[in-house]
Amino acid sequence: MPRLRLYSRNYCHLCHDMLAALEALRGGPGVVHFGIEVLDVDADPALEAKYDELVPVLVDGEGMELCHYFLDEAKVREYLSAFR
Repeated sequence: MPRLRLYSRNYCHLCHDMLAALEALRGGPGVVHFGIEVLDVDADPALEAKYDELVPVLVDGEGMELCHYFLDEAKVREYLSAFR
């Protein structure tokens, strides 16, 4: 099962929006089931330094960035299509 990682902040409305969009996508037709790991960048100084102004940032299982600020549904669907 593919796993996506969302770098986020608790107080970030864009982060909450991206997570909600991912949850909606996960339940949608034609999408392979995937896991979502949410990491709070403020809990780790290295993550905060790397992603500070970019959150939310969505990366694939290899750590390659798929999108930031807003969900790029087409790119995520393309990534997930490799797991069919």
